[in-house]
Amino acid sequence: MTDTIAPTVYTEAADAALRAKAKDHLWMHMSSQGPIEAGETPIIVRGEGHTIWDSRGKSYIDGLAGLFVVNAGHGRRRLAEVAAKQAEQLAFFPLWSYAHPAAIELADRLADYAPGDLNRVFFSTGGGEAVETAFKLAKNYWKLVGRPLKHKVISRAIAYHGTPQGALAITGLPGLKQQFEPLTPGGFRVPNTNYYRAEQSGFPGGTEEEFGIWAAERIRQAIEFEGPDTVAAVFLEPVQNSGGCFPPPPGYFQRVREICDEYDVLLVSDEVICAFGRIGSMFASDDFGYVPDMITCAKALTSGYSPIGATIVSDRIYEPFRTGENNFYHGYTFAGHPVSAAVALENLDIFEEEGLNQRVKDNSPLFRAELEKLLALPIVGDVRGAGYFFGIELVKDKATKETFTGEESERILKGFVSHQLFENGLYCRADDRGDPVIQLSPPLTIGPAEFVQMREILEGVLSDAWTKI
Repeated sequence: MTDTIAPTVYTEAADAALRAKAKDHLWMHMSSQGPIEAGETPIIVRGEGHTIWDSRGKSYIDGLAGLFVVNAGHGRRRLAEVAAKQAEQLAFFPLWSYAHPAAIELADRLADYAPGDLNRVFFSTGGGEAVETAFKLAKNYWKLVGRPLKHKVISRAIAYHGTPQGALAITGLPGLKQQFEPLTPGGFRVPNTNYYRAEQSGFPGGTEEEFGIWAAERIRQAIEFEGPDTVAAVFLEPVQNSGGCFPPPPGYFQRVREICDEYDVLLVSDEVICAFGRIGSMFASDDFGYVPDMITCAKALTSGYSPIGATIVSDRIYEPFRTGENNFYHGYTFAGHPVSAAVALENLDIFEEEGLNQRVKDNSPLFRAELEKLLALPIVGDVRGAGYFFGIELVKDKATKETFTGEESERILKGFVSHQLFENGLYCRADDRGDPVIQLSPPLTIGPAEFVQMREILEGVLSDAWTKI
């Protein structure tokens, strides 16, 4: 890329000062405070393309696009410049009874990209808020059309959908919820699409296609058990993130769509991670051939250069609100922020000008082939994913698929693998919210040379990890 921002130089004294301030005042998210109290938390100060640098001058491959976010790559000067230009013209105005051009243009563009009749865009400031919006809107919609008992939502085991109270009720990770219970009622779980461990879900055996139909039918079973007149929506990620990149088996989403139509249940495609090229298209529902009733998105909409989220809904769901007779009493002060919307429009221009989505479609088989070389290692049980989004599951025994105990996972995954990958120049994610998995989700600008680099780093660290079991 030629439009990158000039670097800022950090000295040893500056690094020490930052660490002292962080120890005294910074509260990390989703993380132990131990490393920051010990002054060991990495401080990332600069990014360019797919490379990031820490405050001590060391560089790393960004194998996670920040957090599934920086799809267009780091250091895009034009995104910074358009943010400054918009701030000079109109720094802020709320979407409360008024509108502004950037939000109007962005809503129009997202509606053009979205499948089917998803033509209405409700902005938020992030993914959790987009999911929260979809949950509240589903319940509100059913009340307005005379079916007030439809309030329950179905999602998948281990799935993560956000931290607001409503979104957390949809999340399928008990460990994330216990501290905050009781939550918003109405969340129910079905099996996910982890074919590698399908037997643990109760699947009697068969092909991946048969597993997909079986998993979809568990949604039917849940709707029938709870009562169709009580179920408002099903929330599914195109490729489930938590647990380590579970792609949908062939036919899965087509059957889910049929089931939702049969029982008059809304289908919400949570694409906070999967939208904007992560799988290959602007929306991953297009990649997998289904039309949802709502799409939630955020993250890569601006490639992280400014916060924004959106819930895109069908004409059917919008209809009760269209004439102004009913209001959706929900919103956020900074939703559809002029600066964020302007950055999003420029970011989408970059996607189109540089063909980033097609780049993912062309290179994904090469990425997969490189990562599948890791299956030769005794510690690697499965490599799965789609687009530029892959998970590598670690096992103690490949033949039996035996996983690690909680203590072993803590010691090996977090205590060794995560740290050593970073030390060897690869920022990615070691995730043990399900079975131990390493996740890769790099910027879309990355290519075959970097696939090899990432595989070589992983190969070395995982080989060392095996000797410590």
